[in-house]
Amino acid sequence: MGYAFKLQKVLTMKENEKHQAAGEYNEAVRRFEEVAEKLYHFLKQKEQYEEIHKQKLQSGLSIQEIRHFQQFISNLERTIHHYQLLVMQAREQMHRKQMKLTELNIEVKKYEKMKEKYIQVAFDAERTAENKWMDEISIQRFVHRGD
Repeated sequence: MGYAFKLQKVLTMKENEKHQAAGEYNEAVRRFEEVAEKLYHFLKQKEQYEEIHKQKLQSGLSIQEIRHFQQFISNLERTIHHYQLLVMQAREQMHRKQMKLTELNIEVKKYEKMKEKYIQVAFDAERTAENKWMDEISIQRFVHRGD
């Protein structure tokens, strides 16, 4: 026999919210990874250019090339700083989405537990009613046999 959980609509709504929050969290993770990869790329690029510049300094560079390099590194550092901020924002966003998803998971679990308890209580009540009915039938048979 199917048991109608009184809060099924609420449970369904919370499950939908949880699925939506999971999608938002996955999107936040994807965004964080994307921005972090770009930051890594720029940091690696800076490291490579500094190594190349160090090697060129050994062989000798013109003042113009040194200025050009310093300007390039300065621009690259601004870009790196910008991406560091983006990474921090993306990490914070990802953290908020994870917290929301965790809260919704807990809520869904609570409603699922309530549903399990409701079904168990209904099942136990039905079994008790059946046992009483069987006892009643047994008593009536016993009474009718005694006549």
